[in-house]
Amino acid sequence: MATFEDFMKLDIRVGTIKDARVFAKARKPAYQLQVDFGGELGVKRSSAQITDQYKPEDLIGKQVLAVVNFPPRQIADFMSEVLVLGTYSEGGVVLITPDKEVKNGDKLG
Repeated sequence: MATFEDFMKLDIRVGTIKDARVFAKARKPAYQLQVDFGGELGVKRSSAQITDQYKPEDLIGKQVLAVVNFPPRQIADFMSEVLVLGTYSEGGVVLITPDKEVKNGDKLG
C-alpha cells in the first residue's frame, strides 16, 4: 500500500498544451504533446494515449495535470519527459484538468 509520503514524492504540475500531433511510430495510438509548465520547468514533451476522446487541434490551449519528476522514457524515436494524467473511462482516457484556469507550473497540493 502506498503511503502519504510516497504521494508527496510526486511533483504534479499544471501545464498548457502548446502542440499536439499524431505519433505515427507509437505501437498504440497516441499523440506527441508539448506542454508549457511555465518559467521554472519550461516546455516538456509527452506521449499520450488519448486519441479516443481528443483530436490534436482540440488539445491546443487545454490545461492538464502531469507528473513532472519521473525519469524520461524513450517511446520509439521520441523522448517523453512528463506523464500527463487522465482517467481510464468508458470511451477512452479522459484528461484531468483544473476546473478554472490557473498559472502554468502550479503544483497539486
